[in-house]
Amino acid sequence: MDDSIAFIGLGLMGSHMSGHLLAAGHQVRGYDPDPARLDEFAARGGIVTGSPADAIQTCWAAVLSLPMSDVSREVCLGQDGILASGVSQLFVYDTTTGRPSDAVEIANALAPSGIVYSDTTVSGNSELAERAELVVMLGGSEEAYEAGRPIFEAIGRSHHHVGPVGSASRMKLIVNHALTVHRMALAETLVVAELAGMDPAKALIVLEDSLAYSKAMDVWGDRMVAGDHDPPYARLRQSHKDARLIVEHGEQLGATMDLARVARDALAEGEEAGLADMDNSAVAEVVRRRAGIGRVH
Repeated sequence: MDDSIAFIGLGLMGSHMSGHLLAAGHQVRGYDPDPARLDEFAARGGIVTGSPADAIQTCWAAVLSLPMSDVSREVCLGQDGILASGVSQLFVYDTTTGRPSDAVEIANALAPSGIVYSDTTVSGNSELAERAELVVMLGGSEEAYEAGRPIFEAIGRSHHHVGPVGSASRMKLIVNHALTVHRMALAETLVVAELAGMDPAKALIVLEDSLAYSKAMDVWGDRMVAGDHDPPYARLRQSHKDARLIVEHGEQLGATMDLARVARDALAEGEEAGLADMDNSAVAEVVRRRAGIGRVH
């Protein structure tokens, strides 16, 4: 084992996070099923590998950045996955947004082999990932948290140990719960301003200066005003997946989820209407279309 880090999943988020690890001087072994992503990774100085099991060879840690926890389970427990590799004494930091129960299941399955799994979720989109301004949340042991500090400090602006395995997945859903509602509220508000004959750009300036302000305005406001949702920093279909998990999580706890359901249904409508691969700011286009003033064709 050397000081190498494996990075599995080199998409919108993973490409930036792995790039920061390379820039910090770490040797990074990467895997993604998309050959184009592997070519980009190699061009940045990464070592391309042929499978998750191959990627983790000689590594002390592996970082996962995957679409959903079902994929995390396959990467960790499936054929050519981490468990099948025969490697032990490995820290696995899974940044995937998924079900807390899946994180616990994966951790328990890996533990007998000496592999320490932590759900290590991040708050931020690919724009913030590019600037290394993510907020990192770890659910797992104190040992895993301390060992992972060099990774967290390379990819993010802050990091938090939020409890045992599963806690970071819960915290990510709670953070995204608020963000999903804020994003929907901003979209609806800007469309109301437009329908009222006001300049949405000026309305956004006033909103940002008022008690209504939230960081949602910084992230999505200009894109919503311009109706410009491409290229995506986070795809609408991914936010729809997150919204389904948010509602499921809240319902399991007995919480009222009225606002989250409204946002989930708008994202579902957008995905069905062909906006799936646009930025999640395109929820504003859903609201515009409902009002008969859609812009995206």
